[in-house]
Amino acid sequence: MTKYCIGKASEIQPGGKKIVEAGGRSIGIYNIKGNYYALRNLCPHQGAPLCAGVTSAFVNSSGPGDFSYECEGEIARCPWHQWEFDIKTGQMVVDPATRTMTYDVSVEKYDVSVDDEDYIYVHVP
Repeated sequence: MTKYCIGKASEIQPGGKKIVEAGGRSIGIYNIKGNYYALRNLCPHQGAPLCAGVTSAFVNSSGPGDFSYECEGEIARCPWHQWEFDIKTGQMVVDPATRTMTYDVSVEKYDVSVDDEDYIYVHVP
């Protein structure tokens, strides 16, 4: 597994995302409530840039006229056909057997830096 430094943690505010290239792959890095997640920027349906789509909530309903929002800011919606994926797991919302790749993320001090910033690393196999 190779570790890639993709920038300072302060560059991605809570609720934000950044699309980067690491290990020859396009990857979306998301900050969800101070925790970082990495998702392959590729929709398994037809290859759209998944992370270029809207980040939203899961809408739940028990019947007509009743709905609620859950998992606010944790769903990546494909910009082409609106397929929705859980950013934390890579699983499609309506069919968990369908998924996109996820990657481990760590926040660390840069090995040779003199500043006191935390940096985000994505770990790609």
